[in-house]
Amino acid sequence: MSNEQVIDREFDVVIFGATGFTGQLVAEYFQAQYGSGTSVKWTIAGRNEAKLNDVKRELALDENIPCIVVDSNDDAALAEMAKRTKVVLTTVGPYQLYGEKLLAACVSNGTGYTDLCGEPAWMHQMINKYEATAKETGAAIVFSCGFDSVPFDLGVHFLQQHAKNQTGNTIEYVKGRVRKMQGTFSGGTAASLKATMAAAHQDKSIMAALLNPFSLASGELIQPQPDGNKPYFDEALGTWVAPFIMAAINTKNVHRSNYLSNYAYGKTFQYDEMLMTGPGEKGEAMANHVAQDKSLARDDGPKPGEGPSKEERENGFYDVLFTGTTSDNKVLAVSVKGDKDPGYGSTSKMISESALCLCKDVKVAGGFYTPAAALGDALVKRLEANAGLSFTIEA
Repeated sequence: MSNEQVIDREFDVVIFGATGFTGQLVAEYFQAQYGSGTSVKWTIAGRNEAKLNDVKRELALDENIPCIVVDSNDDAALAEMAKRTKVVLTTVGPYQLYGEKLLAACVSNGTGYTDLCGEPAWMHQMINKYEATAKETGAAIVFSCGFDSVPFDLGVHFLQQHAKNQTGNTIEYVKGRVRKMQGTFSGGTAASLKATMAAAHQDKSIMAALLNPFSLASGELIQPQPDGNKPYFDEALGTWVAPFIMAAINTKNVHRSNYLSNYAYGKTFQYDEMLMTGPGEKGEAMANHVAQDKSLARDDGPKPGEGPSKEERENGFYDVLFTGTTSDNKVLAVSVKGDKDPGYGSTSKMISESALCLCKDVKVAGGFYTPAAALGDALVKRLEANAGLSFTIEA
């Protein structure tokens, strides 16, 4: 696919899955930020024409914007959609159930792609299956452009840049610590977790990919990693810490970013993520409670298509600390904060800006990427300018 063909496409971004809960939030964000009068060319797509027209009417989209009716199982329709746009932004998951045909269409047609995938075993499979073709066609595929894993992947990137500016070297062991968070995980996250665990019980190779921190990188265990699966008192931070459920995907994406940058963080790099629960007996009790919580995997957990009210989304937030010690014993720290609930309000903004960053701000060769590896500083700028995120040097 030539660069001229991509430049001349009808749309910058097609939002696939725009009738779903998160997809509607993405479309709402695009309309507010990049509606009529801006240079961004975008539209919505999904399988139900009546629901697409409802979304178009509710958001008061321009009458000239065509809704693209396409099913995630229709190879020909997916290919036709991919040919019309520079980037497909998809919220249709679990991706291991509904995502491969769209991904294949984007790869075949040299179309950029962003998603919200937190399914490392499926990502591992797709990289192995399609990366060679993506490199040939020029399709840039960027997984995990929501709460998993943008704040974490870019947070480590931001800290390592700070370390290089301060000392000339990167940090060998980075701690990602969720200091505060208010909001719910999405029903899609819960569905993806259940689908992943069901697949892992059927296929040992999937379980192996889940357990290997480098399964999205070289696959080679080049450096033993911190466990992160048990509560403990972190003396350096003065707080109890507990396992963080998103660590299973975020850590793998961070290691892939390191791998794709020719090990800019070093081959001895270590990284873990945990939730800070506070000092003393209260902090210990909370850490143990978090470690035993299985609510996301229960049948009464959030369902795809369901989500919090607008007020709950608006009142949500998150604050993640990234810290580590340099080779000359300087303790450095940065934070990433978001102004909406992580699973919906902030995620819908992050994937929107990721898609626009991919088609407007950066030029990357075809292949499979993480947000940090493909979008890096350009995405940091977009998120701070438009999406309510802040990246702050604290020490």
